[in-house]
Amino acid sequence: MRALPEWTYHPDRLTHPLRRVGERGSGQWERISWDQALDEIADKMAAIRERYGAPALVGAVSGAAFSRGPVMALLMRSIGSPNWMINQDLCGGCRAVSDRLTGLSMTNGEDIDNAACILVVGRNPMAADPVQWLAIKRAKARGASLIVIDPFRTSAADIADLWLQPLPGTDAAIAMAMMRQLIAKGRHDAAFVQQWCTGFDALAERVAGYTPERAAKLTGVAAADIVKAADLYAAGPSVFVSGHGIDAASNGVQTFRAFHCLVAISGNLDRPGGNRRAKRPAGYTTYMDLLHDPRFRLPAEIEQQTIGAAQYPLWAGPAGWQTACHNKSVLDAILDSTPYPVRGMYVSGVNIAVMYPDTRRTLAALKALDFLCVAAHTMTPTAAVADIVLPKTTTLEEEEVDISQTGPCVTYTAPASKRIGEVRCDIEIAAGIMSRMRARGALTAELLPWPDQASFNRFLLGEAKIDREAMRRDGFAEFSYELRDFAANGFKTPSGKIELYSNTLAGLGLDPLPDHVPPLFERATKLVSADFPLVLQTGQREKTYHHSRFREQAWARKVSPDPTIRIHPETAGRLGLADDSWVIVETEAGAAPCRLRAEITDRTAPDIVTTGIGWWRPEADGPEFDVLDINVNAALTYAGPMDPMSGSVDTRALPCRLRPA
Repeated sequence: MRALPEWTYHPDRLTHPLRRVGERGSGQWERISWDQALDEIADKMAAIRERYGAPALVGAVSGAAFSRGPVMALLMRSIGSPNWMINQDLCGGCRAVSDRLTGLSMTNGEDIDNAACILVVGRNPMAADPVQWLAIKRAKARGASLIVIDPFRTSAADIADLWLQPLPGTDAAIAMAMMRQLIAKGRHDAAFVQQWCTGFDALAERVAGYTPERAAKLTGVAAADIVKAADLYAAGPSVFVSGHGIDAASNGVQTFRAFHCLVAISGNLDRPGGNRRAKRPAGYTTYMDLLHDPRFRLPAEIEQQTIGAAQYPLWAGPAGWQTACHNKSVLDAILDSTPYPVRGMYVSGVNIAVMYPDTRRTLAALKALDFLCVAAHTMTPTAAVADIVLPKTTTLEEEEVDISQTGPCVTYTAPASKRIGEVRCDIEIAAGIMSRMRARGALTAELLPWPDQASFNRFLLGEAKIDREAMRRDGFAEFSYELRDFAANGFKTPSGKIELYSNTLAGLGLDPLPDHVPPLFERATKLVSADFPLVLQTGQREKTYHHSRFREQAWARKVSPDPTIRIHPETAGRLGLADDSWVIVETEAGAAPCRLRAEITDRTAPDIVTTGIGWWRPEADGPEFDVLDINVNAALTYAGPMDPMSGSVDTRALPCRLRPA
């Protein structure tokens, strides 16, 4: 509640367009008008388009969870480039790819209020989603069972009926063993599987080898606890609540496939107290609908040029989840022109210099561009190396329409504040760029026809039968929906059913069945394991910050002044590390080390160390703002191995070592 107002009214808020006047990253800027900024952006982008082709221009946002995602995608498509980057390979991308492959369409549809059993895997709801956390506590109070699978003892683990503490990255083995238990005891939903699933026999054969005893050896979790988890979940109705702890890894899609297949065979899909499928009122267009709508797409031969589509077609390009690029491959294209040169980039509302692994290489790529434009709220490490910086609206100044699957309902955000200075929202910025590109004959198509957010929102609402007055008054509008309408809406898979055995993966020569894939630290050589004997988990949530946001706010820095790394007392004692002391973190990937402050706690297991993400200091010297010193991404690599389905790189379960700073 405090972060958004202070973000909006902070004295360091960007309120006017800026042009770089010194060397890139020197911090020397001059204020310019919007007309000057848009003309210069169009001049630079048109010149790059003319010399190298439209795909040499790339957009970057966080993803399509907000309107800026499809706006960026349609802007780049209008220019003729299929290339736009999203952060989801480091966030919820593995979950989304698995969800699509399996055909569930259930993300964010957790019906906790009606569940008899809640299975929380790799998620800390207390910090990640306070509303969800309250729902879990309500469910516990009325007698629901809570199972938590997490290497770290979260607040949810504290109140769980059963806490399983696996070795990082081994969660899939638990899901495989739970499926085996359900099938062996005849506690799966045979009628549902018979009617709506395909590949059950192959799945049953695959999981047969995952006895509780084998899973115990793979995960470090007692076999009896795995059996108990399966029994509690089988009693149902049960809801699966997942988090980023099992995402953003080279085995991420397979891990999610295991849990998604568990949801399917247990019959907990789209039932009260289970995982509800995505719902929408008839006539409403979602952001994902828009991205895949043929009316707003480029010709197939252009979309196939999307960077990363050849290697990761389930992620990038025409068949991809959000049709976006593969981020690491874009950085390669900037630095070595593979598969072709990328020379210009427009970044909006995302701090990629902080959030991408291998920070030095990311910064080197940004600095190597011929032209970089960044729309931001404050001078971030990404904005600091730009040629043009544009001032963006914050959430308090914007109007937004979306669907919340938690409701499910249509949500409406009205501007709660007058705009500060000359800030503009994403669609207004995009419309301005398109106008200038059009005047220069540098548009391929007109795929962003809305001049402002209000007209865009009217398009999304379409002919949907919702009470618009109530939506604006209350901030949401409920709509009627039907559970288990499988016959009417089907499943978006090649077979038209839930695919326990994925025909898509089989066609790509990938494993069509879920499986346990050993995490990176287990695949390391004995020499590496000896030199890097600890296991690093990243992504630890803090309620104070959201990724790299709000670092400039004094109250947040008072609560959480430094990045911390959680270390078990036994591990800390062996390494001579004191509580609250600074430590050096190194990974076996060979990236440069970073510094983090030790937090000695038994909430993590011995030799498992856990830290957060997104750290930088706005008050430090630019353009890096300490991002090379106190940000764990400076110590990570973006080079692989990568998930063969999503292209995600390992950001957890990493071999590492610590030493006093």
